[in-house]
Amino acid sequence: MGNRTILFDTHNQMGARIVPFGGWDMPLHYGSQLEEHHAVRRDAGMFDVCHMTVVDLTGDRVRAFLRHLLANDVERLQQPGKALYSCMLNEQGGVIDDLIVYFMNETWFRMVVNAGTTEKDVAWLKQQSPAFGVTVKPRHDLAMIAVQGPHARHKALPLLPEGLREAAANLQPFFAATAADWFVGRTGYTGEDGFEVVMPESEAVGFWQALADAGVQPCGLGARDTLRLEAGMNLYGSDMDETVSPLEAGLNWTIAWEPADRDFIGRPAIEARRGDPANRQFVGLVLIGRGVLRDHQKLFVADREVGEITSGGFAPTLEKSIALARVSAEVAGQCEVEIRGKRIPARLVRPPFVRNGKIRVEL
Repeated sequence: MGNRTILFDTHNQMGARIVPFGGWDMPLHYGSQLEEHHAVRRDAGMFDVCHMTVVDLTGDRVRAFLRHLLANDVERLQQPGKALYSCMLNEQGGVIDDLIVYFMNETWFRMVVNAGTTEKDVAWLKQQSPAFGVTVKPRHDLAMIAVQGPHARHKALPLLPEGLREAAANLQPFFAATAADWFVGRTGYTGEDGFEVVMPESEAVGFWQALADAGVQPCGLGARDTLRLEAGMNLYGSDMDETVSPLEAGLNWTIAWEPADRDFIGRPAIEARRGDPANRQFVGLVLIGRGVLRDHQKLFVADREVGEITSGGFAPTLEKSIALARVSAEVAGQCEVEIRGKRIPARLVRPPFVRNGKIRVEL
């Protein structure tokens, strides 16, 4: 038996199929993964993300700490509530985790880290923080629910605490607002608009049920994965990990190289490889023939192996099999995927495949 979120019993009552995921017992779907996927693309769906961890970082030098800790630069965060996506690197330039950090005020930043990496993330934060006098506080007393889709904000807003509704209604993308112990970010992992809502654990079941009563579709891990894959969003542990540089994970855009004198952890290692023609490229694939693209399938040009799929699956919005892959720098146009001993052609595309309900690649 794995860890269970505060919503575990509610998932069972709603008929969820429960599976192990990163040490947690989580819903895979509630009957139809396909229906859940389409609900998010066309209307509104909700996800239990209580297994992810909110970490509050406080202290007079918390901004300086994060400028040293992260590959992206929190100096860009000047408006309260503004969010930033970044990788947290080790000294070798590998990705310890990818995360979102929010600027709340000059002595308080809030970070949300992945479930499967929480233990090592918190240990790394606590190892690095004493030099800056920063307090690291994992908020295990809080729960988080993601509400995603074109109608998600409209359905969720009336259900937020009264003191938070107006601020949440006026949020721009990648901003957050807070009131008491509630926190709302206009962020997500689906390629659709929506909120990620943090609240006291004791209020999570009631909020989940209120969303369901408002017509928001409960969604499981299956739909969450197909949605993020269509949106071209990396999955930690599949598309990157501590052995992979952001330069080879399609995350170059998350590295703030300027100012040149900002000494963030991992900078010397990745700067030495910046512009190296030996770096592999991170691409999208659309299968031309029949079959399903899966993680770790090998890619070929003629008889030469040129890369590997990092994340793959069937894309319900496209009705095609798609993937993210790491391939040699010179590969362009088309390659072949080895599926059950056969070579099937696939076209290289630039992710995302789908954003805001619209297909973004040529089929």
